[in-house]
Amino acid sequence: MSRRRILFSGERWSLFRSHKRGWYSFWLLMAIFVVSLCADVVANDKPLILVLGDEVYFPFLERVSERELGGFFETEADYHDSYVRDLVEDGGGWMVMAPVPYGVRTRSGGERGPSLQSPSTYHWLGTDSQGRDVLVRLIHGTRISLLFGLVFTLGSGVIGICVGVWQGYYGGYGDLLGQRLIEIWSGIPLFFLLIILSSLTVPSFWWLVGIMTVFGWTALVGLVRAESLRTRNLPYVRAAQALGVGDMRVIFRHVLPNAMVSSLTMLPFLPAGSIAMLASLDFLGFGLPVGTASLGELLKQGKENPQAPWLGIVGFVSMTVLFCLMIFIGEAVRDVYDPRRRSR
Repeated sequence: MSRRRILFSGERWSLFRSHKRGWYSFWLLMAIFVVSLCADVVANDKPLILVLGDEVYFPFLERVSERELGGFFETEADYHDSYVRDLVEDGGGWMVMAPVPYGVRTRSGGERGPSLQSPSTYHWLGTDSQGRDVLVRLIHGTRISLLFGLVFTLGSGVIGICVGVWQGYYGGYGDLLGQRLIEIWSGIPLFFLLIILSSLTVPSFWWLVGIMTVFGWTALVGLVRAESLRTRNLPYVRAAQALGVGDMRVIFRHVLPNAMVSSLTMLPFLPAGSIAMLASLDFLGFGLPVGTASLGELLKQGKENPQAPWLGIVGFVSMTVLFCLMIFIGEAVRDVYDPRRRSR
């Protein structure tokens, strides 16, 4: 039987589709991810397209000055200003705004009221303490959280799987020494370490991902190592070694596919943990730079502004939905690779 069938097959795909909760959660999470990736198109205070005479502009991708629209200043046009709108209309032009016509740092004011506005037709989820649209901040914060979890899972997964396969296949003193080092490494309190390091420097997205990957790759080593120890003693692996097949070929054709089965059941739970870690750091003020849209920053504003309950509710519901979807997908993947479920 082909080694690829161990990981992916029509039977496993049918089992995953039959797991309704996991199947619908997967597509719902994919829809949320796609919408968040298109955050600059879905939510932007600049037009998606602007036509003025014979000129066609894409202000959400390029800088368009007020002078180019017939005004006096070289500064970028403010498309929420009635003067700029009049310039476009008087010139016989038109523009198409995003479905949510606010940017991640756009502050609402003037005729639409002060900060901390409750949900309305102007701001569907209200505004925060600085007058910024909560829905826009939620979309951008979800994008950062999902990308953070994805990059962390890929990085830590590759390192953990490689180390686990190496320990399990070769064994010996290397495995013994590696296990002792992993016990020490995994005993380091990552959350407190991140707080200490964040207080010494200005953290960024890639800085946080790098630190968490360096100290978080040990989560998969135990599973992969145990599966590799079992697989290396199977008859067809022993036969391949006896025939003189190289170690790398044996690992990639026989050991690694079997080890990936147990890894795939654990991978969906890793992004949930990393997103919770990022939100906790942002909530405490040790995460992403100040002003960056994130779910933790939204929860922090909800704590600091109890008179605006929509802030805490939006942050709590968004985090709960993301975690539930990831857990449901993880449970579905676990059931797909459960031999008892397959036998039934």
